[in-house]
Amino acid sequence: MEEDLDPINRRILSELVANARIPITELARKVGLSKTPVALRIRQMEEMGLITGYRAILSPLKLGLTHVTYMELRLNDTRQKALEQFNAAIRLIPEVEECYMIAGGFDYLIKVRSRDMTDFRRIMAEKISALPHVGSSSSYVAMEAVVEQNWTEI
Repeated sequence: MEEDLDPINRRILSELVANARIPITELARKVGLSKTPVALRIRQMEEMGLITGYRAILSPLKLGLTHVTYMELRLNDTRQKALEQFNAAIRLIPEVEECYMIAGGFDYLIKVRSRDMTDFRRIMAEKISALPHVGSSSSYVAMEAVVEQNWTEI
């Protein structure tokens, strides 16, 4: 797929990451092509699975979700079926912003957004602790976001 990313495709992707709602006419002007080849390149990158969709990026702060907690989760069963059950269940918790399976001293690292500590405690007690196969957890409250960014370098 790397070979399909010539400098023009990379520029198109960079512009779309910065503003997915950019009109094709303006995008074409910025990359130095006419509308039709730009639209064709975008469609090809979508069909290749390089562009997987477009979405609005909401401000968690404006929504009152100012509390960020990272959690280490250890499962009491890490066989494939247990992992699949855990993965399916955690995807259903909207407050979990990110979840990664980790190779190390714990099994999963998750990022939880909530309104405040009381809200986080409710989410942890009612949702996260009730996930299948969760054995133990450790929580780390973020004090300040120093870097939060979307992938912008193509």
